[in-house]
Amino acid sequence: MSGPLVTVLMPARNAAETIEAAVESIQAQTLSAWELTAVDDGSTDGTIEILRSAAARDPRIRVFSNPGRGIVAALNFGLRQARGRLIARMDADDQALPERLARQAAWLKSRPGTGAVGCRVRYGGDARRARGLALYVAWSNRLTAAEDILRERFVESPLVHPSVMFRRELIESCGAYAAGDFPEDYELWLRWMAAGVRIEKVPEALLVWNDRQERLSRSDARYRSEAFFRLKARYLAPIARKAAAGGREIWIWGAGRLARRRAAMLEAEGVPIAGYVDVDPRKIGHRIRGRPVVGPEELPEPSRALAISYVAKRGARQDIRNLLTAKGFCEARDFWMAA
Repeated sequence: MSGPLVTVLMPARNAAETIEAAVESIQAQTLSAWELTAVDDGSTDGTIEILRSAAARDPRIRVFSNPGRGIVAALNFGLRQARGRLIARMDADDQALPERLARQAAWLKSRPGTGAVGCRVRYGGDARRARGLALYVAWSNRLTAAEDILRERFVESPLVHPSVMFRRELIESCGAYAAGDFPEDYELWLRWMAAGVRIEKVPEALLVWNDRQERLSRSDARYRSEAFFRLKARYLAPIARKAAAGGREIWIWGAGRLARRRAAMLEAEGVPIAGYVDVDPRKIGHRIRGRPVVGPEELPEPSRALAISYVAKRGARQDIRNLLTAKGFCEARDFWMAA
């Protein structure tokens, strides 16, 4: 008897209030050839009892206790137990819509060159109270084509982690989740894309992404802003070093305090910074650690410069894109958005 087509990988910690609904959303899938590999990560609230009760009623549900500690250990332990050819991530506080597994599995079957596929998500939180997260969801939902995801991968994580399905062989060829002072999912996507893995999204909302105060992204230090930017610098640096080796200068768009701090992370990765670009006349003409601050009109032409924007002000990203494009710069070749 052949194994399941899809392994749904669900780590859980103290999710007794939500995990039953999450499991039921998998049981309601139109695709039936799945197994749910649920890994309890040291819960103290009855989560594992709920899972075991569900498993007693449905043999497709397999329940394990994490022998390690933390989300990365739980994910990698679950991957070792997985029997499916495709791995679908799922969190214990979200709900998959009925067509999710079928649509994503069909997508990968019809596109053998695609390694992973996400989907659009519905934001299941208070968009007024958590406006930043709601705006992130709206931004992420706009990125569906592989080219869009690749181009904007240094702005933020372009994929909502529990919305992704990927081929099992990627773990063997590109590695599993890594532990460190960084968000484990974002690191995985950046590493896979650096290795040439094609990632796309089904342009439909197939997951309700709920926003609980207990979410790790709200409480764990690995998800703080500085950890994201240090991780971006690690994967941006090879691109910038290659450009510098080819005779192009590396210019940072943004001369404010945060942009300078993020540029320093690139320097720590061996990237030589030629100078800074800013539109603020109060900054133009000054020097930062011996490097000039110039206006956009003084930025060298694309053949001689690679620009990296660290300006995070809302609305500024498109303005900077327009300015650079007007000067003949091509995004993802001559400039990158990194904030």
